[in-house]
Amino acid sequence: MTDDAERTKRVVAAWRGAGRKLTHGIREATVGELLAELADAPYAMDAPADLYGDGVVADLERRVAELLGTEDAAFFPSGTMAQQIALRCWAARTGNPVVAMHPLGHPERWEGGALSAVSGLRTVHPVREPRQPTPEEVRDHPEPFGTLMLELPLRDAGFLLPTWEELTELVDAARERDAVVHFDGARLWESTVHFGRPLAEVAGLADSVYVSFYKSLGGLSGACLAGARGFVEETRVWRHRYGGQVFRQFPQALSALAGLERELPRLPAYVEQARMVAGALREGFEAAGVPWFRINPEVPHTHQFQVWLPHEPDRLTDAGVRLAEEEGTALFGRWGAEGLAPGLSMTEVTVTRPGLEWTPEAVRAAVAGFLGRV
Repeated sequence: MTDDAERTKRVVAAWRGAGRKLTHGIREATVGELLAELADAPYAMDAPADLYGDGVVADLERRVAELLGTEDAAFFPSGTMAQQIALRCWAARTGNPVVAMHPLGHPERWEGGALSAVSGLRTVHPVREPRQPTPEEVRDHPEPFGTLMLELPLRDAGFLLPTWEELTELVDAARERDAVVHFDGARLWESTVHFGRPLAEVAGLADSVYVSFYKSLGGLSGACLAGARGFVEETRVWRHRYGGQVFRQFPQALSALAGLERELPRLPAYVEQARMVAGALREGFEAAGVPWFRINPEVPHTHQFQVWLPHEPDRLTDAGVRLAEEEGTALFGRWGAEGLAPGLSMTEVTVTRPGLEWTPEAVRAAVAGFLGRV
């Protein structure tokens, strides 16, 4: 086993054994625990099992369309597949294979160049800085594009969202150029607090929206693509061609319905608690005299944000593991340094149900314990 694999195993064990944590680590759950949660999902367990997308999967699609205020929604086994299909369908409809998006967007960073390799699409970047684009940058981009894709929030820049006014102006700027608008809304569910608008109003700005079931709702996997009925029906045709017409998907659908029932109503509380945690982290670093640190953004836009410190990532990861092992407090998980200046490291902080119990004093005490081990 490699050193990295050993470190990951130790991090998971430390988080699983910790009595106090801000969230549950994604590697913590066992097969048995996940199966028990499925059995407790809010659905009639004597209903027939799904076949090729009917039954519970179709019920989930209807529920998502209702929440997002769209005419229809289609379930996909992955967001990567959903978005590739959405963008290729829009390219065919607009007659323009160029997609404007951020270079930190998921298709650019995490899909192995699939947009060009699989669908023959090309991307342009109205902005390269780690922030959302401005309406002017979209309006004045020198090359025509058929689709503007906005990742809401922009995860790799710090889970950043534009303001509501900026978002509406971005959409208007794209439409002035006869482009359609697609939202990468993997984490759209928790954006309502920042925007001050309900989900349907946010989704209603776009021509199509992708949402994930595991990134914020705690589902096993899977995604939905939502929009006008004719467009969604077209994406179902391509879903079959891409190999996404899976025989049975009830485990994913059940866990998604459970997430919509249980986690979705809690997300606003998670966002508010994340803002408290970010403020208390800042106070803890300042009280300890840390010469430089960064909380990005200073006031989190969602229940997730970044923390930067001027140390090597392995050193910071090991300090967090020892805090969890020795005091039972899991504050930070893995740290990384990719894309950062030499000597800097970053970790992502997520606040979910376990984090609601934390007070500012508890956060500051955890910071002191962590820094004492760095």
